[in-house]
Amino acid sequence: MKRVTGLGGIFFKCQNPAQIREWYAQHLGFKVDDYGTMFEWRLPDAPDTPGFTQWSPFKEDTTYFQPSEKDFMFNYRVENLEALLEVLRAEGVTIVGEMETFDYGKFAWILDPEGHKIELWEPVDQVFKDLYGEDGATR
Repeated sequence: MKRVTGLGGIFFKCQNPAQIREWYAQHLGFKVDDYGTMFEWRLPDAPDTPGFTQWSPFKEDTTYFQPSEKDFMFNYRVENLEALLEVLRAEGVTIVGEMETFDYGKFAWILDPEGHKIELWEPVDQVFKDLYGEDGATR
């Protein structure tokens, strides 16, 4: 069984997310919206299927990263989240909360041994393609 298949997102705390988004847009050319930006990429063995990686600044007082006290959280793409959670549970990995399902995928959270919260995402990439288009701009 595959576990992590790629990087799904980079989330970090900052004092002023709007200012950070604007800075990255102006100086690095990010096409931003209220959540950050999406980077589209293709797998060599499935070039017609888009994949996306999310970049998102969060307010420094966000509770989304809890119970971790870290200033960042990684999101990893997985293929079969429900089966993976069963394996991780059996391996004694700390699972935070319950799996959540949305139109764009399933999400679950775990903690590593140093308390970093990790978000696991089984994506529905076509939804992102429909929302962001080929160029990553929100429709």
